[in-house]
Amino acid sequence: MTPIPVLLIFDIGKTNKKLFLFNEAYQLVHEVSTTIDEIKDEDGFDCEDILALSTWVKSSIKGIQENPSFEIKYMHCAAYGASFVFIDAQGQVLPPLYNYLKPFKESTKQAFELSYGAMDAMSLATASPYLGNLNSGLQLYRIKKEQPVLFNQIKWALHLPQYIHYLIKAELSAAITSIGCHTMLWNFSENKYHDWVLKEGLDKLFPPTSSKVGLHDSSSALIPYLNTFTEPFVLISTGTWCISLNPFNNSALTIDELKQDVLSYLSYTGKPIKAARLFSGKAHEQGVLLLNKQFNKAADYFTNISYQSEILIKETDENFDPAQYDSYETAYHHLVAQLVRKQIISTNLIIAKTKVKRIFVDGGFSKNEIFMNMLAKAYPQYEVFAAAIPQASALGAALAVHEDWNSKSIPNNLISLQYYASKNKTI
Repeated sequence: MTPIPVLLIFDIGKTNKKLFLFNEAYQLVHEVSTTIDEIKDEDGFDCEDILALSTWVKSSIKGIQENPSFEIKYMHCAAYGASFVFIDAQGQVLPPLYNYLKPFKESTKQAFELSYGAMDAMSLATASPYLGNLNSGLQLYRIKKEQPVLFNQIKWALHLPQYIHYLIKAELSAAITSIGCHTMLWNFSENKYHDWVLKEGLDKLFPPTSSKVGLHDSSSALIPYLNTFTEPFVLISTGTWCISLNPFNNSALTIDELKQDVLSYLSYTGKPIKAARLFSGKAHEQGVLLLNKQFNKAADYFTNISYQSEILIKETDENFDPAQYDSYETAYHHLVAQLVRKQIISTNLIIAKTKVKRIFVDGGFSKNEIFMNMLAKAYPQYEVFAAAIPQASALGAALAVHEDWNSKSIPNNLISLQYYASKNKTI
């Protein structure tokens, strides 16, 4: 049997770790998925088990290499960002991989501002709202100030996508999609590391910057759309975070936008992409837990609810309370309406004053007909589509390296769209 030439892609999320094999037509021919239990850092805070993840990546590659059905032509990866893996002088990992949700000490923030000025000015220069450890540059600053023993052991600091690249290719590289993603490391106007990074000597921990050496997953998920559509659009990529991305908005960030969690990403081509973030997936998860408890329903009961336009949606308080409603169905419609209202505010921040005519939604909420119908009604002036791309981040990582392994043309049917009519109503 002749083995199938394949591209191997790792897609590393915080919850699910996946391996995909794509054939030359970008059809998925093999998939492996796993979850890895979190461990505790020295403060007892949950974090990624980077050693277990490393072992899984290496063993997964070996398993495919030993499978006679496939011939690996190339390997690439996408992974969640805002997380550094530390490598010592011997090339060994220095655990832990800190959780970006770990609280950031106010005293450390104050020390940073005392040295480098107010966060607002720094945020403007680096296109990064202040987010504590979610600003990966501040992770390194924190470790230098609070854990000097660990800091002095670090030879290289690699963002997680570039660490996965290091595992599969044995190459040390930094990448612009990680550096330019709310890290507070990159001066966008000067197109280089910010001066504070140089003054702290952090730049010495970063390998030379290359393109296509592992992609931040949000940037990766946008690539199939940019390959398919030329007319201006906004993509709302939904999951734990709902991120509105507008590649056609080149306006400079403002302080007001930064305070509303708007930032700029750098694509793998180095072009800024304006984005607005919302923690809606987590809010939905918590709301469903409350609903299930209130109405004694199974965990996935909400997936069976159809959109009911006749349900009168009223304004609700910030905190969702299922006890206000007489049925699960009514309560769930109100929960989703609350999330859609917040989504409108977030998306409007990056859609205004641009020539965008289409809104694409992918990820978990694209499969939620209640969310999609409400969103379409809120945007009667736009064409709103639920977009289905099997494994968007992985496919984006694949398309980014197309010329490195595949002599065939990229297919033009990689994205399936479902149109949602607005009916000229609002929620």
